Amino acid sequence: MGSSLYDRRAVPGIFNTDQGCQFTSAEWTGRLTGLGVKISMDGRGRWMDNVFIERLWRSVKYELIYLSEHSTLPALRAGLLKWFDRYNDWRPHEALCNLTPTVVYQTSPANTDDDSEQATQEAA
Repeated sequence: MGSSLYDRRAVPGIFNTDQGCQFTSAEWTGRLTGLGVKISMDGRGRWMDNVFIERLWRSVKYELIYLSEHSTLPALRAGLLKWFDRYNDWRPHEALCNLTPTVVYQTSPANTDDDSEQATQEAA
């Protein structure tokens, strides 16, 4: 965890997780608080909170990991970067009115619906 935070030079403001033992250890929570990250832990039985991230990783496994042979960690990293770029920049998401996450989250709140449609057409 530490190297990924430092490599990207971006530290999250809050880290939300379940109450699994790996997330409640003094080492884990100490590293987060040492970086100034607030910690939020879900109550027991809050399985619904993980549904969306579990679905994302299911897609990664079935669309990339199980179909490709990554013989080295750099090859795996390159494959994941390519998959996530496609997921965010090209692949429309039904929950986002068939827009891509890039279009939705990089569009200014001041834009009208017409601007969003134009951005979608440009992205296609």
